[in-house]
Amino acid sequence: AAIGALAWMSAEWYHKKKPTVLGLASGVEEGLVAITPAAGFVTLGGSVVIGLLSGIIGFFSVAILKQKLGYDDSLDAFGVHGMCGIWGALATGLFANPAITEGAAGLFYGNPGQIWIQIVSILGTAAFSAIGTLIVVYITKLITGGLRVTQENEIAGLDSSIHVERAFEI
Repeated sequence: AAIGALAWMSAEWYHKKKPTVLGLASGVEEGLVAITPAAGFVTLGGSVVIGLLSGIIGFFSVAILKQKLGYDDSLDAFGVHGMCGIWGALATGLFANPAITEGAAGLFYGNPGQIWIQIVSILGTAAFSAIGTLIVVYITKLITGGLRVTQENEIAGLDSSIHVERAFEI
């Protein structure tokens, strides 16, 4: 997590000429996301490489890829969790060390087949997530009549237009 935070901060500093606390916090989170699949399978050296690359991948996904592809992701869930989770799963196939857990060896420890296993798991997870998301979206559309509020409600603000909340007045 710490290496991911430093890598994100460095990438942000290089690209935007200043680091931010939000970027540092995002780096911590994506570092944790990336190491999760590999936890219990990699050495300290492997975890440092995973964190370092996850910081760069996370920043690139949030700051550059999202704008180039034009998708709506206000919480950067895909850039942080999706891309760094994919990297962490692939990195497990690279850095899994059989000295840590019996029999689990990655590419760098003589088992190139582990990369294929990790790719299949990533594709299966992506398919499951896509199908599950489509089901939830269609159910939500049936129940609510749509996925977006009207432009008037959005401009007025959802607190007042949907939740009927008023600003505190003295």
